Amino acid sequence: MTSRSSKATARTSTEARAVARTQTLIKGAGGIGTVRRTTLPGGLRIVTETLPSVRSATFGIWAHVGSRDETPALNGATHYLEHLLFKGTTRRSALDISSAIDAVGGEMNAFTAKEYTCYYARVLDSDLPLAIDVVCDMLTGSLIREEDVDVERGAILEEIAMTEDDPGDCVHDLFAHTMFGDTPLGRPVLGTVDTVNALTADRIRRFYKKHYDPTHLVVACAGNVDHNKVVRQVRAAFEKAGALSRADATPIAPREGRRSLRTAGRVELIGRKTEQAHVVLGMPGLARTDERRWALGVLNTALGGGMSSRLFQEVREKRGLAYSVYSYTSGFADCGLFGVYAGCRPSQVHDVLKICRDELDQVAEHGLPDDEIERAIGQLKGSTVLGLEDTGALMNRIGKSELCWGEQMSVDEMLTRIAMVTPDEVRAVARDVLGQRPSLSVIGPLKDKQASRLHDTVA
Repeated sequence: MTSRSSKATARTSTEARAVARTQTLIKGAGGIGTVRRTTLPGGLRIVTETLPSVRSATFGIWAHVGSRDETPALNGATHYLEHLLFKGTTRRSALDISSAIDAVGGEMNAFTAKEYTCYYARVLDSDLPLAIDVVCDMLTGSLIREEDVDVERGAILEEIAMTEDDPGDCVHDLFAHTMFGDTPLGRPVLGTVDTVNALTADRIRRFYKKHYDPTHLVVACAGNVDHNKVVRQVRAAFEKAGALSRADATPIAPREGRRSLRTAGRVELIGRKTEQAHVVLGMPGLARTDERRWALGVLNTALGGGMSSRLFQEVREKRGLAYSVYSYTSGFADCGLFGVYAGCRPSQVHDVLKICRDELDQVAEHGLPDDEIERAIGQLKGSTVLGLEDTGALMNRIGKSELCWGEQMSVDEMLTRIAMVTPDEVRAVARDVLGQRPSLSVIGPLKDKQASRLHDTVA
């Protein structure tokens, strides 16, 4: 005989299940995957892209938390937590987690950025249920034990040391600090030796509970997958952990943030005994929601996006002053960066910077000719498609789109939007972005006289 309370519980559960909402966002055709979204009662969003022609699947969970959400004392907590979720749950040890995926030939990893974190596993389509169970278990059942925090602290300090040993990587952290200062966007994702040493298990647990609520998460899965099966399996995993108890919860909105760029014209130098000087010359860019981002993408490609780009031709091909030289853009919720990187001999750093500055000034004032813009559009369209040729890249696209924009755009729509960019739009964004006074970050063995001349580059 069923008790009245049991009937009430069953009825409540049924009512909660009834409010799950499923939408088809992109109808697959001509090799394009079908994208569907289901929002569970607990506020958890599940987005899938189905491609029946492949034999693999990538499953990921995106968290709406990055180093931007940290206080100065918590700098590095997001990345520290990323490590700790692999250290064991109530159901699995760290070895159980890794061996489960290794046993089926899959790969598993995670990454932390300024505004989000992602955990993922790529497996054969037949092993997708295993990947879902393991990754969901990590996100909902992590133990975050004191002993694991102590052990992993050493690994993270080694990771910081490894980054410090790579000045070509470290200079980008320095440039973020040059542009944003001592703000969340200006601090390193890994944290510092001091902040990592100061983090305790209790503080990390509180950070975990605050930012890993289902309303802050997006589940993304791409490949030879059945959307309804993925939803059932994810739901079962989260309900088993008691993570969907708030039936009326709604997903968190895409991040807005507050603009926090510092004054232009700043120079920061770290003296280091390296064979090359590593430099980033740049200025404020565009937020990731700015409609001009498409034109900026074309401009970036023409300036430093390939072997035919202006910077590559002028710095490397014609003069042989650097092996690696390129431009890049970074878009955040409310602001962005545009940068030019080069690695060169210390004696050549001023020549390289002068060429880069002259090219940026030339394009800002006079724009790019139509033929360079047309070539850049074709290059950007091709690289966009080629970059989405595996299920991992597809999972990244739909997961990040849901978390950061709250909507999905098909590959065809992206290609159409790139093709719609006009020469006038590219010239206008060149004036707006490249016409600003730049800032400069340098790591290398520069002498005092050389260092003092660096300020002339941004004058």
